Amino acid sequence: MRIAYLTGEYPRATDTFIQREVAGLRTLGVEVQTFSVRRPGVEQLVGEEQKAEFDRTTYLLPPKLVQLLRSHLKLILSGRYWRSIKLAWKTRQPGLRGSLYQLFYFLEAGLLARQIQLQQIQHLHNHLATSSGTVAMLAAELGGFTFSFTLHGPYIFFEPYQWHLAEKIDRALFVCCISHYCRSQGMVFAPIEAWSRMHIIHCGIDPALFKSVSHHGTGNRLLYVGRLAAVKGLPILLESLAKLVSNYPDLELTVVGDGSDREPLEALTDSLKLRSQVKFLGYQSQAEVRDHLQQTDIFVMASFAEGVPVVLMEAMAAGVPVVATQIAGVSELVEHNINGYLVPAGDAETLAERIGDLVEHAEVRSRFGLAGREKVTTEFNIKTEVAKLHRLMSRALEGKSEAIRPSIEQSKSP
Repeated sequence: MRIAYLTGEYPRATDTFIQREVAGLRTLGVEVQTFSVRRPGVEQLVGEEQKAEFDRTTYLLPPKLVQLLRSHLKLILSGRYWRSIKLAWKTRQPGLRGSLYQLFYFLEAGLLARQIQLQQIQHLHNHLATSSGTVAMLAAELGGFTFSFTLHGPYIFFEPYQWHLAEKIDRALFVCCISHYCRSQGMVFAPIEAWSRMHIIHCGIDPALFKSVSHHGTGNRLLYVGRLAAVKGLPILLESLAKLVSNYPDLELTVVGDGSDREPLEALTDSLKLRSQVKFLGYQSQAEVRDHLQQTDIFVMASFAEGVPVVLMEAMAAGVPVVATQIAGVSELVEHNINGYLVPAGDAETLAERIGDLVEHAEVRSRFGLAGREKVTTEFNIKTEVAKLHRLMSRALEGKSEAIRPSIEQSKSP
């Protein structure tokens, strides 16, 4: 099987789940050629995994003018070109700006379609259904091959009509949804006849890479891993930390990641007089993140918008108890008072209370840690999820429609 994978920017330090999925498919004998619209910045190439994927990925931008012209001239002769222009016009975003961006997406799609044709690739799979999803849909129409995509959320659900989510779902050979919540939101916009082509395929991790942490005494070491953006709820996390330090002066928060809001977050840290408690480390490799988890008592995520965060899976696989916000599909991973605590988004008071409870009670940390590792091993194992994706893709490409259009009940994960 020869397939292509497309994302808007690959490989990024924060998209390790895509890299694991690609590696898993290759292990199963699938030839996967990775494409990306843009090159990631050098700050994203924090580990050997990212560097290796960067070297083997084909980038659409910046385009070579001669290659761009040749690709589109060749596609014009295929007879599908004018139908593709009609689709591009139909699915453009509102306004002049939207039309201009759609022109760029169409030009990128032509480059991608021609590359896929030349490499005799059977199928295109896309991660994240916004701009790169539009490029994938147009490329499939231009090149006459099938496409599918993984629907993550939550951001596309904020503007589903602008990104023509219904059209993408309807045209896709199948859609992978990372959670039942995600699938249900897609079903809001998709035609009913497309629902059965929407399957639960979790993002996952390899639990074998993580050693379980032992919990004793007071748990003063907190960890956050992710993008540094206000939408991740970091101001709320810092506010909750400020409420805790008077009772727990030895509390430490390690922040792994980077982003556009790092400077104001560091300024907020200073204004709350937390500089001695909070360490900002920037992006770290996958191996370095695993090392940080081994030195952690509690993992905290105060985000306002998520899918099902892979970093929570990693913390749980390491036996680290988690405190997370009850949003989107998070509760499908974190079960309140069983393998972690769920708190209302934006509620610094409750977040502080739950962190304090775990700081004091090693037996609760141990219980949550054991249950969390079991949950991830059973339901979010990358090997299991990649095998499900491989079966789904194989049957789809064999044309067994009855195999890829199961009943809604059958499409659920066990």
